[in-house]
Amino acid sequence: MTLSGVSRQAGRAGTATGRRAGAMSASEKNRRAGDTSEIKTVTENRRARHDYHIEDTIEAGLCLLGSEVKSLRQGAANLQDSYAEIRDGEVFLVNAHIAPYRAAAFFGHHDPRRRRKLLLHRAEIRRLEARVRQRGYTLVPLRIYFRRGLAKVELALARGKRLYDRRREIAERDARREAERELSRARRHA
Repeated sequence: MTLSGVSRQAGRAGTATGRRAGAMSASEKNRRAGDTSEIKTVTENRRARHDYHIEDTIEAGLCLLGSEVKSLRQGAANLQDSYAEIRDGEVFLVNAHIAPYRAAAFFGHHDPRRRRKLLLHRAEIRRLEARVRQRGYTLVPLRIYFRRGLAKVELALARGKRLYDRRREIAERDARREAERELSRARRHA
C-alpha cells in the first residue's frame, strides 16, 4: 500500500466520529447533489405584474451559449420589453437582453437580443398555444434564475391590463397603506 493510500484510509477513519466511515450527513448530500431549494434569481420583470393580469406561470429551460451562461451568472440580463412566442411547435424568448461576456474571446461574443429557444414538453407547448390563440393572451417572462445550476425562465400566461385597472389597483394600494398607517398610529397612542 502506498503512503497516499494509507493517509486516505486514516483520513476516513478519523472523520467518522460517531458514524460509519464514508457516510455523509444530510447537509453534505444536499451540497453535493445541488440543493433543489436553492434558487438564484438573475433578473426580474417587475413591470410585467403592473401591466398584466397573471393567469398562470410555467417554468421553462433556456437554450443558451456558454458565454450567455457566464454573463447570466454575473447578473447581466434584462427582461424589459421581452416576450415569448410560439412558432412551429417551439417556444422562443424574444427581445431578452443578455449582455456579451467581457472575458470571452472575439469569437465567443453573442448577439445580446437574439431569439433563444425555450425548453418545454410538447403537451405544455400545445396547452400554451391553445390559450395564446384566445384573444388578449400573451406569454411574458417574469424572471430568469438558476435552479440546480441550470438556467430557467418563469413564463406567465397573461392578459393585458386596461388603464382603469391600473388606476384602481394603485388606489387600492394607497388605501391599504393609509389604513395601515392609521392602525399603527392608533397602537402608538393607545
